[in-house]
Amino acid sequence: MDNLQMEARPRDRAATRGRLLAAARSLFAEHGYEHVTVRMIAAAADANIALVGRYFGSKAGLFGEVLAGEPTISKVLAGDRAGLPRRLAEHTARRMHADPENPILRCLERSAGHPEIQHLVHGRVRTAVVDPLAELLGGPDAQARARLVAAMFLGVGALRRHLGPEEPTTADIERLTAVFEVCLAEH
Repeated sequence: MDNLQMEARPRDRAATRGRLLAAARSLFAEHGYEHVTVRMIAAAADANIALVGRYFGSKAGLFGEVLAGEPTISKVLAGDRAGLPRRLAEHTARRMHADPENPILRCLERSAGHPEIQHLVHGRVRTAVVDPLAELLGGPDAQARARLVAAMFLGVGALRRHLGPEEPTTADIERLTAVFEVCLAEH
C-alpha cells in the first residue's frame, strides 16, 4: 500500500480490527495456524503489520480472538435435561458424517497441538463445551461428566480426520445416546 492510499483511507480502529479478524479467520481456516504468518494476515486485511501486535498482541492472541468469536454448543445444551443425551448423540453423529462446516473447527483439528496455541485451544474447549455443560449438569462430578462428553466430541473429530466421514445410522445414534446417558449420569 503506498502513502497516497494510506492517506485516502480514514483511520478506523474497529474496521481495521474487523478486517484483521476476518482475514485471520479465513487464512487460519484455509492453511492452519502454523502455515499462516502475521505478514499474510496484514496483507489480506490491507493493514499495517504492526497493527496485529497493537490490537492482538501476537499471532496467537489474534487466533484466540478468532476462537472467541466462534459458536459454542449452546444450541445443543438448550432444551429439556431429559433430551440432552439424544441431542448430544445427534450432534456427534452429524460430526461423524461430514467435514466440520465451520472452517475454524477444521483448523483446530489440524493445529490444536501447536505449542503457541495449545493453551488457547484448551481454554476454548473448557469455556465452549466443558464449563457450560458442567454448569447445566450440576451435582457431583459435573466437571468429570462434562469432560467425558467433550472427549466424545473430540474423539469423533479425530476418528473422522483419520478414517474419513461415515454416514451415521439410526443404530449409531441410539448407541451414542446410550453412551451419553452413562456419561451424564450421577454415580
